[in-house]
Amino acid sequence: MVIGNLTRDPEVKALPAGIKVTSFSVATNRYWKDKSGAKQEAVDFHNVVVFGRTAEIAGQYLKKGSNVLVEGRMQTRSWDDKNGGGKKYRTEIVADNVQFGTRAGGSAGAPASGGNDKFQSPTGDVAQKDAPPLDTIDYPEEEINPDDIPF
Repeated sequence: MVIGNLTRDPEVKALPAGIKVTSFSVATNRYWKDKSGAKQEAVDFHNVVVFGRTAEIAGQYLKKGSNVLVEGRMQTRSWDDKNGGGKKYRTEIVADNVQFGTRAGGSAGAPASGGNDKFQSPTGDVAQKDAPPLDTIDYPEEEINPDDIPF
């Protein structure tokens, strides 16, 4: 599972069989304090590939900067470089499930200007701030037992 923001607009293609394939990149941020107590930050980038109907929906509604939760498996593929020779490798997440973030301001296509008291669903419907968001990230509600952690 990866939660982050898209670094570029999704790229939608079709396989010869007609199956849609969407690829995009997600940036995740990590924060910690070093030994001296100074706040540190690191950013990691993840390549994501989605197939089928989920690929069509992701390509239609996601945009650069969108907040997204991706669930899937890691896969590394390799190929021979035509120009310089040698083998090239790419590790990516093959997504089984993609969930969009809730706030439209800056994440689902609406401008991120201040004072926006409305939320917008990917279909363009606008609701008042008091209304529950339609597309939310479902966080697991499991109780974690410290005795189950292997370290």
